Amino acid sequence: MTALPAEARDRLYAECARAITEAGPEREALFLARLALLLFEQVGDEARCRTALADALNALPVPSLSASTPTNGD
Repeated sequence: MTALPAEARDRLYAECARAITEAGPEREALFLARLALLLFEQVGDEARCRTALADALNALPVPSLSASTPTNGD
């Protein structure tokens, strides 16, 4: 497996973040599941896809307070 260069990874991360924002909160989970499925099809290896799922869940950070949306009175 060939890793993406750091610059490409950064560009794709930014584009993915923009797409998630465009999908909106009500469709975010659906968008991410669809994206994952399309990428799994590109990978074409169920074991690698399962490993990626486990790795993503394992390394998932807890959101920080700075990432939360302010509410009234904040």
